[in-house]
Amino acid sequence: MSATFRQLRLLLALAEHGSITGAARACHVTQPTVSMQLKELADSVGLPLYEKIGQRVFLTEAGQALVRTARAMVEEWSAFEQEILAMQGLHRGKLRVAVVSTAKYFVPRILGAFCARYPEIEIALEVNNRDGIVARLRDNRDDLYILSRPPSEIEVEQQPFLDNPLVVVAPEKHPLVGGDSVELERLADERFILRERGSGTRLATDDHFARVGFQPRVRLELGSNEAIKQAVAGGMGLSVLSLHALGHLRDEQLAVLPVAGFPIHSNWAIYYPKGKRLSPIADEFLAHLLTSAAQLIPDASQTSDRAAPETARVAIPAGSGR
Repeated sequence: MSATFRQLRLLLALAEHGSITGAARACHVTQPTVSMQLKELADSVGLPLYEKIGQRVFLTEAGQALVRTARAMVEEWSAFEQEILAMQGLHRGKLRVAVVSTAKYFVPRILGAFCARYPEIEIALEVNNRDGIVARLRDNRDDLYILSRPPSEIEVEQQPFLDNPLVVVAPEKHPLVGGDSVELERLADERFILRERGSGTRLATDDHFARVGFQPRVRLELGSNEAIKQAVAGGMGLSVLSLHALGHLRDEQLAVLPVAGFPIHSNWAIYYPKGKRLSPIADEFLAHLLTSAAQLIPDASQTSDRAAPETARVAIPAGSGR
């Protein structure tokens, strides 16, 4: 059995994009080239690697097994290349970081400073919902992963680096804005607009509500923080969001309610599969991330012209792992 790196990379592109066209576009080759190379690879294996149903391509069992092997081989070769670059005293190569959607509010700033320091390093940033990032983590498709909730089904190494306070957000003209601390029970008749089930924000919110025995009246579930902020500003209900997702509250016609028991304490952490050998570039970025995080601690008093309640200002020790 023989296979080339080119064939294996084309198979990985097919697995990622789900079509010959997508694989050809990603690898900058023609569709006939992809089809021919994959046919040669299948002939070498002795079993079909994929089947086409409609416009979609689905990997066979043999194809899935080969994809797992190909990913491991490409990962090892990439690690070798970066080790050689490090031995040469160069800071070149590629860093692949995958983050959940709420982390997009602060990760680009950290990456920007890292790129300024190492301009020859190529950065690939994947932004997806939590399920998508966990799937990538399971398949070991990136160097590092940033989430606020650890995946329970995967053995991982983790390093908390930044607190992620979750607060109750209301329209700026809501009658409870600007008052004293509000008991959660006073929100029993309010409608809530929450993140979709499975997101880190939603998991932490549901855990907190279950712990205190509160049942929110959910009007909408949305997969976008921006859509939720617009819905709240439009008077459709309250929400629970990360302070990292909030800009200047007055500009967005929003306010943080001083609800007892809030903010909910959670942490942003960086994850990678247990036993994974980080590349020198990934190690360097991890160190950069840990030193940069202190400058990104969210503070509700900086999101509004009004003084924020003390309950909205938190600093969680990095090692708490909550």
